[in-house]
Amino acid sequence: MFRWRLPQTVCVLSVCVCLVLAYEEDFEVNYADTYYNEITDGETPEPTPSPAPCNSPDLTKWDKIFSMLENSQMRENMLLQYADDIIKVEMGSLRGEMLRFVAQYGGTCGVAVETAGRRMALQLEGRLRETLERLKSRDHTFAAAGNSVGNSNHLEAMLQQLLSAAQTQTSRLAKLETSCFSSPGAGMGMNSKTGSQLPEGEGARLREQEVTSQEVALDGVLAVLQETRVQLGEVLRSLRQRYLPAGCEMALLFPMRSRRIYTSVIPDVPLSVSSFTVCMWVKPTTVSNKTVLFSYGNRRNPYEIQLLLGQTSALFTIGGEAHLVEAQGVVNPGGTSEWIHLCGAWSSEQGLASLWAAGKKVASTPGVAEGHVLPDGGSLQLGQERNGCCSPSPSGVAGFEGGFDAKMAFTGKMTGVNMWDRVLSEEEISQVALQEGQGCKQRGNMVAWGVTEMVPHGGAQFIN
Repeated sequence: MFRWRLPQTVCVLSVCVCLVLAYEEDFEVNYADTYYNEITDGETPEPTPSPAPCNSPDLTKWDKIFSMLENSQMRENMLLQYADDIIKVEMGSLRGEMLRFVAQYGGTCGVAVETAGRRMALQLEGRLRETLERLKSRDHTFAAAGNSVGNSNHLEAMLQQLLSAAQTQTSRLAKLETSCFSSPGAGMGMNSKTGSQLPEGEGARLREQEVTSQEVALDGVLAVLQETRVQLGEVLRSLRQRYLPAGCEMALLFPMRSRRIYTSVIPDVPLSVSSFTVCMWVKPTTVSNKTVLFSYGNRRNPYEIQLLLGQTSALFTIGGEAHLVEAQGVVNPGGTSEWIHLCGAWSSEQGLASLWAAGKKVASTPGVAEGHVLPDGGSLQLGQERNGCCSPSPSGVAGFEGGFDAKMAFTGKMTGVNMWDRVLSEEEISQVALQEGQGCKQRGNMVAWGVTEMVPHGGAQFIN
């Protein structure tokens, strides 16, 4: 084996030697030094420093500020991006949990509450739309007929129907809430998807979560209902202010303060009585220190009966200001935008005088003109008092320019003026004072609103 390989090895070595000899002439060996900084025996030249390849000019303070701003903006962008990524991840996980919760625990109660709320909203919206259409049609009808007031009872009845509908929907939601909370699944802790029994702790937790979610939904619906009810109440109150109270069909309008503007009343029977009750509805535009509503007197005593308004009070006198009954806080300062019901009652036997406002006794005084009898043959006015009752004035008209004072004149509206020859009971006065009732139909036997002759003077007039 060795003898066989030996000739092959000799042949390879001979080939290599031939190749080296063939290329030996191409190589040039240069043994000279090629350094540029060669040190010679002569004078040594000074070295020339080469410029540093990475040197940069000095940065100014503005360059440094701009660099700091760029760095801070870069950090801010990185932090915002990081926060945005965190919020997206958290919101995504929260959304997933909410979807899983709704899919797992949103049972029939949630669907029932949603359906009931939608149905309730549609019903209320339909009722409100229908009422508004009726109001518009009635306003057009009254405007065409020249009647600016119309029948307030019908409108109030419709609004009362709306309020009752809201109350009915509230009771229905309460029943629905009770049925949901008393359902078998809610009481036993059942899984709403699989129907399997859950562990006691897990079932209690799920029941608590379901009850909480249902309570939140029902509270929202009830809050909307209560807000709707409040709005309907405000609409009803505005309608009450716009229309006449107690079923009255007309009113006396006193447009301004003037000694020429008043209304004289001509009773059907003599006013020689020892007890009486006088009631009326008033809506003053403005109130002075002494504003006359009802006044009766004769030549001997022009102040036999007076029902007055002060800045914030109501006053009632018999036989003069020495016998005064006063109640504070009856009217707002300067006037009011609402109707006020006032009554004054007096009995000669007990000498007891009482003042009523809004159906409630607000003041009472004993010993007022006890044993006195109102004299007949006097003059009764609304909105003014006749100071010089029956003496002729220089103009030739009995008790006109010289008998009235513009500072005490009433301005506003008045209706439902009635007078009885007895003292009404508390129940009777409360019924007459109901704004939604029919107090105008309960007429007095001495002065009856709508029956007794009343003559407006100056600028006073009857309105519908």
